[in-house]
Amino acid sequence: MSQPTQSHQPTEAGFGGSPIGDYLGELAAKVPAPGGGAVAALHAAQGAALVAMVARYTTRAKDAEHRPVVDRIIEAADAARERALALADADAAAFTAVGAAYKLPKESESEKAERGAAIEAALLEAARVPAAVVEAADGVLALAAELLPIGNPNVVTDIGAAGAAARAAAVTSQLNIEINLGSLPAARAAAFTEVLGRISEITARADSLHQEVLHTVRT
Repeated sequence: MSQPTQSHQPTEAGFGGSPIGDYLGELAAKVPAPGGGAVAALHAAQGAALVAMVARYTTRAKDAEHRPVVDRIIEAADAARERALALADADAAAFTAVGAAYKLPKESESEKAERGAAIEAALLEAARVPAAVVEAADGVLALAAELLPIGNPNVVTDIGAAGAAARAAAVTSQLNIEINLGSLPAARAAAFTEVLGRISEITARADSLHQEVLHTVRT
């Protein structure tokens, strides 16, 4: 991981309280955060929001038999959106902490030891956050796939968009996990083997969902 030169967060209210134009301005600025990690989390948040939207459009009288499932999906998708927004904030904080750790003094042996421990702890947290985003993306994708057979066909493409957003969240998070693991001891990095291994399965499911949606709109 390159060392940040300064810390920066979108607003005191976090990503959930930041207008999209302000957020994009922050993202385009020459500052270390927000960056790709926040983008990954916001991909997951957008996917969750799209799932919730399609589910809310699936509350017509003709959808009555599916209402219990639809209501559960709405609740889960809304919760997933809030969780993903919190992870966007957590990613910015974790990246800032890495930069602060690298700036610690290293004159004496004790200072070097404290600095090394702080860097390792910060990098570990900086890997944990995108790992949590992968989990969130997995959940959003599962909700999208569950909704597809019963969702309002007038907004079926939004289910596909939700799956694409979840896929983007997972593969972007992979990059952020691995760059942090590259600076960690192998024993620490081993804890992320399982979540990294799931990313190819998530992308395969997302690609399958995309094809199902394409088939639906073409027939």
